Amino acid sequence: MSARRPFMITRHLSLALLLSASLTLGGCGYNDFQRLDEQTKSAWAEVLNQYQRRADLIPNLVETVKGEANFEQETLSRVIEARSRATAIQVTPEMLNDPQAMERFQQVQGQLGSALSRLLAVSENYPNLKTNQGFQDLRVQLEGTENRVTVARNKYIEAVQQYNVLARSFPTNLTAMVFSYQPKASFTVTNEAEIASPPKVDFGGQGAR
Repeated sequence: MSARRPFMITRHLSLALLLSASLTLGGCGYNDFQRLDEQTKSAWAEVLNQYQRRADLIPNLVETVKGEANFEQETLSRVIEARSRATAIQVTPEMLNDPQAMERFQQVQGQLGSALSRLLAVSENYPNLKTNQGFQDLRVQLEGTENRVTVARNKYIEAVQQYNVLARSFPTNLTAMVFSYQPKASFTVTNEAEIASPPKVDFGGQGAR
């Protein structure tokens, strides 16, 4: 019995220290950082998934529009170039901690959205496209994807906001310093809605502008 007594004391002390450390980590927000970090990464992955889905629809859309005689080549070229710029950006996990990289990413995605809006608006001037079932199906898919992009982006913004509040609030900001939890970058282009809005098109017989 006496030989086991030091062992039992050591074991109890170890358990007490482990419990104390667990309570301390929980109280200082460590577990919350883990949860919100995973939540943010998951939300970001969904944003990328929806943007990729939009990019994957564009080649078929372009091929369909090419079949329409006299379609505005400038409008078509802008879509092709914007897609090329958007897909050329290398997306890395480090981007979440780089506001400038995030802004560049959103800028090219906004430009692609604007170019697509222009193309769809101009297509209203072409009766053959309006009755082309393939084109209309692609249009519906694009519109649905844009809605999913908006939902995914808003969820990401919300997740980042929760994470950043934790990273900047006392006393959890001390935990952030100890474990190097930096605030994450969110979408920062304030006029994206204006950038991506469809341009005004004249259907009065003068053609698209």
